[in-house]
Amino acid sequence: MIFNNNSIMRRPCIAANWKMNKTVPEAMDFIYEFLPSVADVKDADIVVAPPFTALFAAAERLVGTNVMLSAQNLYYEEKGAFTGEISAPMLVDVGCDFVIIGHSERRQYFGDTDVIVNKKVKAALNNGLRVIFCMGETLKEREAGQTYEVLQRQLLEGLREVEARKVIVAYEPVWAIGTGKTATPEQAQEAHQYIRSKLRESGRDEADSVRILYGGSVTPENVDSLMACPDVDGALVGGASLKPGSFERIVKFTRGHQ
Repeated sequence: MIFNNNSIMRRPCIAANWKMNKTVPEAMDFIYEFLPSVADVKDADIVVAPPFTALFAAAERLVGTNVMLSAQNLYYEEKGAFTGEISAPMLVDVGCDFVIIGHSERRQYFGDTDVIVNKKVKAALNNGLRVIFCMGETLKEREAGQTYEVLQRQLLEGLREVEARKVIVAYEPVWAIGTGKTATPEQAQEAHQYIRSKLRESGRDEADSVRILYGGSVTPENVDSLMACPDVDGALVGGASLKPGSFERIVKFTRGHQ
């Protein structure tokens, strides 16, 4: 288990974001190989986020296992003339437990503003989905000394009128996503500690129990040092989650199962 400085227990969460990768057969091959290797993991939440096309097949296979299913995005309206979009009720219907909202790629490439992210978070929670809420600064923003300003804005606007205890926060420095660069454990801890302090300052009584994941080129080689940080409660894993053995090692970061 992970503890913070106030000795509040927070259950680790390790989530795989496959992004736009894997056909249905490829997703099923991964799941069939991966499930037996992590069947003994009882002290962490394990989440996989396949592309939309593989959600139904994955959901059927994950029933009764210790691995939960997430979608990678949704739209905030429940139905209507929104060609190409997927709603929260549809994700619930297909068997999702979680949804990732506010990922930097959605913000960068598809125009998801803080306002849109907030609407999506509310839509997900209103339909019983659990949210992995992503936030983080770009390299330009970090070099300009704007990291804390960006994190505060994304946090307060993205979670406006939302109970933080219902959300898992994922800090993902944009400059470390898919680049091979990783925030040092010290940089990760500093950002996570700041996020938690902002939750506390905004009157969130549950700030010490909110889980904050690190996302940004997490690998089997660096996961142990990242998870040793007192305010890092798990990982949102991209490229290293595409191979069962690699993701297994990350899930089993310091438990002596390796």
